[in-house]
Amino acid sequence: MDLLINEQFEALKRRFDALEKGTKEQISMIVFSGDLDKILAAMIIATGAAAYDMKVKLFFTFWAVSSLRDPKKSGKGKDFMGTMFGWMLPKGSGKVKLSRMNMCGMGTAMMKGLMKKQKVASLPEMIQTSGELGVEIALCEMSMNLMGFKKEEMIDYPHMTVCGVGTFLSDASESKVQLFI
Repeated sequence: MDLLINEQFEALKRRFDALEKGTKEQISMIVFSGDLDKILAAMIIATGAAAYDMKVKLFFTFWAVSSLRDPKKSGKGKDFMGTMFGWMLPKGSGKVKLSRMNMCGMGTAMMKGLMKKQKVASLPEMIQTSGELGVEIALCEMSMNLMGFKKEEMIDYPHMTVCGVGTFLSDASESKVQLFI
């Protein structure tokens, strides 16, 4: 009986060791929402993980992509639908709104005021800090194509690429932590 238990224990230990070797001190996060509070949460987690020397990879897709548009830039050669999405969606992290209690913009203004009063970094400041900490941001190519966004209208960010979901899945499969926000 003891021999069987020892064999099972050794088999489990080998499987665990194999799993440990396949992961990195890395967090991979899908940032799907374009809401201020949700993007703030993603950036707080990202900068916190980076401060603890974890490699951080964010995959911005669908509604979150518009938060990384630069308000001073525009994409050339957009079709009608791309132009419409450009008008309808926020242009940059300073324009995103709360998911709840927005109250025609009052809630968002109140939240930003509270953050400033309590010396909490704004979303644009958090994005800048994440770049300084080496956080990688991947923009979903399909989402950009669907919404007519161009790479040249995005913010200048030191670690930003445009890629497909396969790249994110490859990164996530090697990460100790995967999140969806």
